[in-house]
Amino acid sequence: QVQLVESGGGLVQAGGSLRLSCAASRSIFSINTGGWYRQAPGKQRELVATITNGGRTNYADSVKGRFTISRVNAQNTVYLQMNSLKPEDTAIYYCNIDWSGRVGIVWGQGTQVTVSS
Repeated sequence: QVQLVESGGGLVQAGGSLRLSCAASRSIFSINTGGWYRQAPGKQRELVATITNGGRTNYADSVKGRFTISRVNAQNTVYLQMNSLKPEDTAIYYCNIDWSGRVGIVWGQGTQVTVSS
């Protein structure tokens, strides 16, 4: 069973930075997409950023210019660099990777990000 392990969350002051990591137990060389989503209390889960197999990225308007998604195939890891954090970025952040085929879409367990004002 493929697993994703997220890390890097925590408490940070507004304006600060965090880097989230999503380590996969399977090679990410041929994935369709990797992505980060977040869910704040009382709200639906929303897309934050995605990266395709070809390296094309997509961001929610609310994080454009502040967050950067990347992947390192040799480490089987997808990253989310978050700069200029705001209190409204507070949420549980989930990693998602789509391998297609029999593996399909796998979700991580989530990591808490809290931004204080």
